[in-house]
Amino acid sequence: MNLHIELLPFGKRTEPRMPDIRIFEYLKEEGVRKLVSDHYDLLVQSKIKHLFPTDNDELERAKMNSADFFIQRLGGPDYFNQRRGKPMLAGRHARFQISPESRIVWLECYREVLHKLHIPEHLIQSYWDWLHDFSNWMVNTPADRKIVFDNDESRN
Repeated sequence: MNLHIELLPFGKRTEPRMPDIRIFEYLKEEGVRKLVSDHYDLLVQSKIKHLFPTDNDELERAKMNSADFFIQRLGGPDYFNQRRGKPMLAGRHARFQISPESRIVWLECYREVLHKLHIPEHLIQSYWDWLHDFSNWMVNTPADRKIVFDNDESRN
């Protein structure tokens, strides 16, 4: 499994490779919600914690909204559309300053939770490839000088 992170040029938006939705057969709704919750738990302790709610109720709502999106994207019920309308995620995230470096931290946290899954590696790889491409669509701010990497290995 190759969960490599590539720093993409600011503004580059390649068409994301779509994930193999069979991952939903393994994770089911509960598993996707746990994956998202675990991811957010890492994010609120990360170098980009300033992008996430500090209030527990707001954080739980953000987890639910995010999980709804991923459940829907992976072929589950269309909770996101029912509760929030069409995703339009780049627009929804426009109020946050998301830099290429912030994207890397977001992906690093996702990589950590994906390594804990006990499902076929090809499904994790497919999901990762989609996350990797899709995440660059949320980047809306040039380089962030606030985020300092400990070493170059954090980008691999």
